[in-house]
Amino acid sequence: MDAMTQNDVTTRSNRGQWENAVEGRPELSASFSSREEAVDQGRAVADELGSRHVVEDAEATGAVTDED
Repeated sequence: MDAMTQNDVTTRSNRGQWENAVEGRPELSASFSSREEAVDQGRAVADELGSRHVVEDAEATGAVTDED
């Protein structure tokens, strides 16, 4: 994959949540409980900034992340 550039958005799984990280713009980064919501918002932010949106699919770990 090419190196990320300013304003590129990456959607990835992080410890049971989904996060959007904006390269060089940490104030625009956000976390979501669902992959679908994170992907939709990541795409919208990338469109708004005129940048790329990359989704990193998580490997299944078999770990239970809900501790209710």
